[in-house]
Amino acid sequence: MWTKGLCSRGSERHGCPRSLGLLLFALPRPTQALKGGHSLNVYAVGPGTGDDSSRPAQEKIMANNDKPLMPKATAVWLVENTSLTFEQIADFCGLHPLEVKGIADEDVAKGIKGLDPIISGQLSREQIEEAEKNPRQRLKMAAPKHKIPPVKQKRAPRYTPVSKRQDKPDAVYWILRNHPEFSDADIVKLVGTTKSTIQKIRDRSHWNIANLKAVDPVTLGLCTQLELDLAVERASERRDRLARRTGGAGLRPIAETTAELDGHDETPKGANEAEGAEDK
Repeated sequence: MWTKGLCSRGSERHGCPRSLGLLLFALPRPTQALKGGHSLNVYAVGPGTGDDSSRPAQEKIMANNDKPLMPKATAVWLVENTSLTFEQIADFCGLHPLEVKGIADEDVAKGIKGLDPIISGQLSREQIEEAEKNPRQRLKMAAPKHKIPPVKQKRAPRYTPVSKRQDKPDAVYWILRNHPEFSDADIVKLVGTTKSTIQKIRDRSHWNIANLKAVDPVTLGLCTQLELDLAVERASERRDRLARRTGGAGLRPIAETTAELDGHDETPKGANEAEGAEDK
């Protein structure tokens, strides 16, 4: 098993030789002492080493949830204008320490202009000075002055392969026959067709209505059985809510309907005699 080590100071501008930025060792050791008082953190690389227990608790990176808007530009400015360690910059910007070292060696982020986090209100000068004195201290994003409301992203329309698009009318025809409780929006969401196509199939004005066959959309591969069952359940619940809201009106017993029809057929004798008198 090979392990890689990363110097906590990094390259020449931070006091260590450039060749010590990335080393390979045959023996996995937690830490090794270097000349000049610098420490070398050794991390194992290989299967079964995904656990962070081998890392020192203070050396974990990417622990903060709030990261700068332009992480690489911010890292470029911090590398050029501060003496922060690579791990401090990586933790604040959400980058890997090796990527920050590449920025210092001008191997990464070439041509990117540095962004001052002090001017943008992401950091304070006092916080940077304190972190420079204590390499184990981590930078934290300053509290925003303005609250930005979350932006709700629109859901992308369902993509259907070109080979299956000709099967959409058959699936719509099947849904209209077997699930009349479906609304046009439910069919559009399930199959990925248009409301005009649904209306034409419902009115039997579709150009290929004579050749349409009712085929299950699951069989055609336009949706999964789980999606179809969920859509049927939602449509049934919406229909039940609408029925309760309107008073629970439903089908009446056949005895009541037939009794009303029989009552309308029977006409009183007095009414017939009065009609005959008026005709005379």
